[in-house]
Amino acid sequence: MAGVRRATAALASIAAGVALAGCGAAGTTGVIMSPAAARVGPSGTPTPAHTPTPSPSPKALGKGEGAVSVLALRGYAEYGGVDPMVNWIGSFEGRTGCRVRLTFADRGNVERTLAGGSFDVVSAPPELAGRLIAERKAAPLTTSLVAHYHDLPKFLRELPGLTAHGRVYGVPYLWAYHRLAYDRTRFGKDEAPKDAGALFREAGPVMLRDHPLTIADAALALTGSARPKDPYRLTPDQLDAAVALLAGRKGDDRSYWRDSLDVITGFAAGRLGLAQALPYQTGVLDRAGRPVGTIAAGRTTGWADSWMVLADAAAPNCAYRWIGHMISRDVQRDAAAWTGMAPANPKGCTGRTRRVCDDYRVSDRALPGKIAFAVRPAKDCGDGRAECTDYAEWDKRWQELVK
Repeated sequence: MAGVRRATAALASIAAGVALAGCGAAGTTGVIMSPAAARVGPSGTPTPAHTPTPSPSPKALGKGEGAVSVLALRGYAEYGGVDPMVNWIGSFEGRTGCRVRLTFADRGNVERTLAGGSFDVVSAPPELAGRLIAERKAAPLTTSLVAHYHDLPKFLRELPGLTAHGRVYGVPYLWAYHRLAYDRTRFGKDEAPKDAGALFREAGPVMLRDHPLTIADAALALTGSARPKDPYRLTPDQLDAAVALLAGRKGDDRSYWRDSLDVITGFAAGRLGLAQALPYQTGVLDRAGRPVGTIAAGRTTGWADSWMVLADAAAPNCAYRWIGHMISRDVQRDAAAWTGMAPANPKGCTGRTRRVCDDYRVSDRALPGKIAFAVRPAKDCGDGRAECTDYAEWDKRWQELVK
């Protein structure tokens, strides 16, 4: 992806030979697809008024339909058009006979792109996954038909954002979590941040991830009775408190990142004091010899992007084959190295991807218990209590913060 070249140029003045992956976690860098592969849909139209009725879960895979329409976050599916070494779609087409019709979407407009086209399978961030399940637009999966599914660790297979009523709707693909990063030259030996709450209480310059679910990180920094048990299930009062914490440092010393490179170049140039960072970002800076420290919070937030088959998919047999291919060892290795996110399948932690897996501590069995994985906030709190705030309210409050 273009992010490889941009990152190499950005870091050349820091340390020669430090490479950065495609930074797909942010999903804003451009992609050049081969003309034969490109199938870019419209930018978006109103969501159809009808709600599809999910097809019954298949008991066996049938013959492939010949083609599958895929909506993918940028960097999540590659044809080799930018780098011939980065191609995990050609092998799928050759082996299955399912031609891939691919549409890319940035993380911020994937819902609009989905509404404006017709797709069989989609790579869904948590906020989209929750909506598709709630609106019955995602098909429940027969996981025994998904190749390599049981290579995924149990904590990912059972994420609450991908399951409902005892059924599985999403297959994890790539995941990440946040940590606090700080410039050691700006803090004395005894002044280093003690916890992730420093992101919201310390004077800047501070950089946060530009996403409504960052409100959950502020919620974790609340104290006393205001601190929620689940940072994605907030009452109106808890949402107010979290937003107030975010707004307390609003101004010139607060910036927001969508592209992973923003954090890396910000610290490299000495423009940042603190940041809500991903492990791979801090790993790159460490390997470049930058004086950036990290705080391993007792609890932090994270997310997993997944593949979902749509309820009205015209090619479910090819869609199942696609998902199995995308969580296979070789594709997981390539996708993690390309995006700088952790592979859902630990068997992908080989070759150049070992470094990514080390950054994310993929082999640490205690780590998942410290991560609150994102779910789409729902008014019924996810359990029918009907006293929480929903994602639309979170998004509205976030836009008011960052405007």
